[in-house]
Formats: sequence, structure tokens, C-alpha cells
Amino acid sequence: MTQRRESRTQVGIVGAGPAGLVLAKLLALSGIDSVVLESRDRAYVEARVRAGVLEAPTVELLRGMGVAGRLDREGMPHTGISLRFAEAPGAPAADHRIDFADLVGTGITVYGQQEVVKDLLADRVDDAGLPVEFGVSGVALHDVDTDTPSVTYADADGTGHVLRCDVVAGCDGFHGVSRPLVAPDVAERVHPFSWLGVLAKAAPTTDELVYAHHDDGFALYSMRSPEVTRLYVQVPNDTRSADWSDARIWDALHTRLACDGFTTNEGEFLEKPSVTPMRSMVAAPMRRGRLFLAGDAAHIVPPTGAKGMNLAIADVRVLADAVVRALRDGDTGGLDTYSDTCLRRVWRAEHFSWSMTSMLHRFDPATEGGDAFGVGLQRSQLRYTVTSRAAATSLAENYVGLPHGAV
Repeated sequence: MTQRRESRTQVGIVGAGPAGLVLAKLLALSGIDSVVLESRDRAYVEARVRAGVLEAPTVELLRGMGVAGRLDREGMPHTGISLRFAEAPGAPAADHRIDFADLVGTGITVYGQQEVVKDLLADRVDDAGLPVEFGVSGVALHDVDTDTPSVTYADADGTGHVLRCDVVAGCDGFHGVSRPLVAPDVAERVHPFSWLGVLAKAAPTTDELVYAHHDDGFALYSMRSPEVTRLYVQVPNDTRSADWSDARIWDALHTRLACDGFTTNEGEFLEKPSVTPMRSMVAAPMRRGRLFLAGDAAHIVPPTGAKGMNLAIADVRVLADAVVRALRDGDTGGLDTYSDTCLRRVWRAEHFSWSMTSMLHRFDPATEGGDAFGVGLQRSQLRYTVTSRAAATSLAENYVGLPHGAV
């Protein structure tokens, strides 16, 4: 058997996405050592385009951690969104603004997930010199049901390692090694459509996100900077991005986003169009012994509600507090309640994302949700949401983000 190098840390973190890196930073601020293991190289992790909306509690947390300097300079604060839809068949679409600032006194910030990751890596690796092992392979978790779990892996040079820990955090996504050890069976729902997404070198023509309900299918108009827009159209699940030419994508966007006085700037696509299936998943419990799941390893939400990255960060805020109490103070109460605490917020986010998805997307006319009755229900919910202050407040409260650790 090949000999492995042995080392020790207090917390082994599998995955260098937002969940793993925020957890590592929170632990470091409390004097808890950790090692982060990541299968990809740094360049890949920093270029991986994902979510772009930060909830108010997420921004507050990043500022409190001291890693929000660039976020505050370059992030785009938004105090509302628009729901765009026709109030009756054949009628023109109109915008209906949900004013977050008026309804709940705060808003969101548009700032790409990859930018958050860049900031966290710069802080941890470049500034603090703390360990992130990129390009690891063969990661395996051992003895998670004991007080002395360990992680074995090979580094980028192929050298074998044994990392002994007090706690292991599985922040390695649905297909990682952590989730099957904790929750091999999951509750899930696969939605009957996907999103075709493009990143375009085109200046935004609106200051806020637009969610469009259209007979041809849903569309989302968002942005990443004053020069770049992020755009999505609903497509069937069997869609291949290669079958959609640039002209076809722009035609779909112009049609579905059409509204009096609104234009959609066209521009060069900065990356290949990508297809994202709409899926909901919850793995429960989120703990087994000294192994704790966080982020996509424990739950996946459709991006309609802008919850994915924010939910991951909410998880690790709870986990960091629990780990600090256990390792520094000997109080394991937070570890014991971690799963239940997080799952309350997870299911609230799942419901909100499901409700936004169900309200805005076009279902197959041959199915119950896409027949005339189903479309009538969607229009009724949209009208109610934009005319009832109570309904609009509920949407705003969920969208800008409930407090971490709360229902």
C-alpha cells in the first residue's frame, strides 16, 4: 500500500464554492483551523458563472467578514424587480414593479457568484496564506460516525494524503462524495422545462431584473455589470444549446420580453449558451455523526427565486456557529440541531422557488398546468401579487432573504 502523508486540522472542508469558502472564513475569524479541498483548479473555480443575486443577509454577512470591499464598489444594489405579463389573452404585456424598499425596507445586490468566490479566495489564499488544495482527486471520507473522522485524497501531483479532523463539512454538491454518506435518498421534483442562458456584451436597458410570463414561455432579463446582461429563456428539457442559433435566441428574447417602451440590447455572447434543467431537491438529514452537508450537497432550488448561493451561505453561517461552540466551548448543542435549523429555512426557500417557478413558466398545454384553467390560475396569481400589498410583501420578504437560521 502506498504510504500517505498525514496532517491534521480541526475542520476538513470538501468543496471550494461559496459554502466551503464562507465557512472557512467564518471559522478563521473565530480561531478555528480548516483545510479546503477542491477537485478543480483555481482558474476554473473563479470563472464558473452561476448565481448573481445576493440577498440582504448575505451582503450583511460578507461585510461583517471583511470581504465585501469589491462587492461594495462593483455590486449593483436593486430595490425591486418587475413582473411582466399580459393581464388577459391577447393583451399587451405590462410591467408591475415589486418595490422591496417600500415593502420590507431593504433590497438585493447583483454580484456574480464567481466574483464572491474570487474575493474569498484572494482573502484566504493570497492575503492570509491559508490552505486550499486545488486539483485533488480520489477524495474519500472515513470514520464520520466517530469523533475522529478523516479525509483521504491525492493532491494535484498525485501524492496521497490523510487529513485527520474533528469535523468534516461536505460542501461538494449533489454529485460529490459527501451526500451519499448522509442522505442517499432525497426528496426531489424535476420540472418539465429548462433555462437556456446567455451572457451578452450588451448594456442593460433597465435598472432591475424583469421576470416575464409569456405564452411562448418564461424569460428573465438580468445583468452582471453596466456593460453585461444575463438573459434566460424557458426551453424544453431535451433542448441542446447547439440547436439554438444566436438569432433564434435573440428573437425569443425580443418576443417574450416585449413591452411598451422597452428594448433589449443585443451584443456578442461572452460564453457558449448553456442549458440548466429546473430541479428541486432536499437531502435530509443534513448531518451524519461529524459530517455535515451544506449548499448543493443538501439542497437544490430552481434559480427562479435566486436562492441557491444564498441558501448555501445561510447553511454555513449556522454551521460555523455550531462548530465554534463545539470545538472552542465544548457545547455540541448547535451541532445536534444543525440539520433541523437549516431545513426550516431550506423548505421555505424551496416553497418560494417552486411558487415563483409555477407562477411564471409556461406548462405544456396538454397537461393540467398548461391548459386554459392552469393559465387562468397563473394570471390570477400574478394579478393578486401585484395588486395586493400583503402578497407583494410576502414575495419581497422571501426574495430579499429571511434572517439566517430563521424560518
